[in-house]
Amino acid sequence: MFFKFTHKRIRIVLLIIFFLFVLVILKVGYIQLFQYKKLNTLATDLWSRNLPVEANRGLIYDINNLIIADNITTTSLILIPNQIKDKEKVAKDLSQILDVNYEEIYRHVSKKTSIERVHPEGRRLSYNIANRINDLNYDGVYLLKESKRYYPYDTLLSHVIGYVGIDNQGLSGIELQYDKYLTGKYGMIKYFSDAKGNRLSMSEVYEKPQDGMNIQLTINLEIQKTIERELDNAVAKYNPDSALAIVMNPNTGEILAMSSRPNFSLSNYKNYTIEEINRNLPIWSTYEPGSTFKNDDTI
Repeated sequence: MFFKFTHKRIRIVLLIIFFLFVLVILKVGYIQLFQYKKLNTLATDLWSRNLPVEANRGLIYDINNLIIADNITTTSLILIPNQIKDKEKVAKDLSQILDVNYEEIYRHVSKKTSIERVHPEGRRLSYNIANRINDLNYDGVYLLKESKRYYPYDTLLSHVIGYVGIDNQGLSGIELQYDKYLTGKYGMIKYFSDAKGNRLSMSEVYEKPQDGMNIQLTINLEIQKTIERELDNAVAKYNPDSALAIVMNPNTGEILAMSSRPNFSLSNYKNYTIEEINRNLPIWSTYEPGSTFKNDDTI
């Protein structure tokens, strides 16, 4: 009787084990057959690292398709600290090239992050400095393309166009008002590494950035140049506190030119006061229209 009862318990245990084994097999089969894409995505996320590739900001044109705001290609420094073997040597060489103190660069190369930017010293590098860094050929030291805003006419139409920050974000004027349209979508260079950050011998994946949308203004650059010149003459002759001019097509309301004094250099906006760079007097100030409204029939 005792042995019969014992055998019965053994059979029950074996059935439970068999049942659990079948469940495991079914679960594994289900994962392999129906969830393999999810698992592959999770595994790829663990191995992959992304180096950002900046998109070009959208261009700004005048009414005759002349470029008012353009882009030039520059280079910026990106570090992958886990891939840098001799941190002291890398920090020493980079600090000399960038003219930054050793401790600051060593802090960057030793940081516990997957990707480290050297900001701002490593941004918008000249070709000479970029080539010197590239010649070092150090593991974990990367140079990536970045787009820098370029204003071919500098002070021309400065308050209307506005300016961008170091990350190409619009901070005033048209650049700010239409920033979401002008800003493109980042691309990336995807590479693969193990848990320690060591690069794996797998092919890189390049995702092309999407450039921002272009914008065309009603501004006519030839007319704009004319009023800029006349405002400069008026300031030189009368030394007023401020001066402004607007040219509008009376039939359509299109603004053909707009400017004021004082103005500023779009490429060096940090050298000016907040009042100088943010006050677009033609739309910021109020004044008596008087005889300022003219059209072809009355001139």
